[in-house]
Amino acid sequence: MPLSFRIIPERGLVVVEFTGYSAIDDFMRASAAYVAHPDYVAGQKQLVDMTRITGFEKDYVRFMEIQAAKAERLAGAGVQSLCVYVAPAPIAKEIATLFTRTWADITNVVTMVQDTEAEALTLLGQPEGSIDEMLRATGVQT
Repeated sequence: MPLSFRIIPERGLVVVEFTGYSAIDDFMRASAAYVAHPDYVAGQKQLVDMTRITGFEKDYVRFMEIQAAKAERLAGAGVQSLCVYVAPAPIAKEIATLFTRTWADITNVVTMVQDTEAEALTLLGQPEGSIDEMLRATGVQT
């Protein structure tokens, strides 16, 4: 699947990985699966790895509708969330910027875009230098 996630409950973190071309329906399915997951907790920190994305569906209206529903869910939960995007390539930066712009007026979501995994992990308070290293350290399969 072009979009997958792994929850690391003991760190209050979800790792989201985009690979290949990502369609809006992929995002919707992954979001629904994440919220339904037994380890989901509103406000979990998010590490969004866009190092392997090659393109995305540019249906901005649907994208904004999905993001509005997500913002409403977070606001209703009364929690804050930190979301850090790893976006080293131009296409990754484009989609990460799209995501961050949708959160610009939402006070309970803080977003940042970083070029490297190490930078993103540091911002999230993780001691490892790479996502694979963190997944191994936490016992989550890579």
